[in-house]
Amino acid sequence: MSALVDTITNPSLIASVLTAVAVSATIVTIGLPLLERNEMKDRMNAVALERERIRARERERLNQQGKQKAQLRSTPGARAKQIVEQFNLKKWLDSETAAERLMKAGLRGPKAETGFLLGRLIAPIGLVLFVILYLLVNKGFGWPIGARVGAVILAAYLGLKLPEVYLSNLTSKRQASMRRAFPDALDLLLICVESGMSIEHAFRKVSTEIGVSSVPLAEELALTTAELSYLPERRQAYDNLAKRTGVESIKSVATVLIQAERYGTPLGQALRVLAQESRDQRMTAAEKKAAALPPKLTVPMIVFFMPALFIVILTPALIQIFKWK
Repeated sequence: MSALVDTITNPSLIASVLTAVAVSATIVTIGLPLLERNEMKDRMNAVALERERIRARERERLNQQGKQKAQLRSTPGARAKQIVEQFNLKKWLDSETAAERLMKAGLRGPKAETGFLLGRLIAPIGLVLFVILYLLVNKGFGWPIGARVGAVILAAYLGLKLPEVYLSNLTSKRQASMRRAFPDALDLLLICVESGMSIEHAFRKVSTEIGVSSVPLAEELALTTAELSYLPERRQAYDNLAKRTGVESIKSVATVLIQAERYGTPLGQALRVLAQESRDQRMTAAEKKAAALPPKLTVPMIVFFMPALFIVILTPALIQIFKWK
């Protein structure tokens, strides 16, 4: 024990450990910025691609004879598209709201739709083959034939639902990010509008400023700016913003913008009221989470804290009782 203490308290050992810690911290500090991924840049590149797609679509709409066909920068693979068309996956696996759900998850264009359909085709087949192979290797665990067939059917069902679960989780995370940052974005939009900016310039300015808080919200606002520039009606751009996000507060703002566009009402007062309501909703959600915290902590406190507390309180008394005996 004394040798261990002498080794630990050795000045040369302590100096070596501190030097190693300092060198490691320096390497991590220098290397982390180099490894950090610029998510904002990637999203803005995706927005640029979407802007080009909107421009190409409107150019094709205006050119009714089809003499000038715009080319998209990003197109799905020919082989994947051929598989989707050959098996008619849009009819059997796609639903009416699939494109809208993909947009809410931030996945746009034919490439995303093709990937989603292929995922829904490949996932159940892969899981079924894996379960069958696993049962063959382990000789079915001695299960009856009905249980084996049930396991295969369950694997097929899970494989069919896995892409939808992934899409739902991606959508919920994206909407949570936009919901947190939208009150600040609405305040910025109100300041820009009251300073005399047009709504297009206001959306563009807010999209560049709000990217620090929420990259998905900045992406959606940038796409709305592009649609306001190319679509024949602004109402359609506002409706697309509400459909792509699926957030109630953003839908309210889109409705206000549509009414202001139709009736010529001032935007400042309406946006001010919406900004206050959005902040109130965020505060209400925070208070609701705070109020739900005590019931959630009851079980962990009983399971983890109470036994330790009883041990600390009762152990001295039990020691004294055993001594007296």
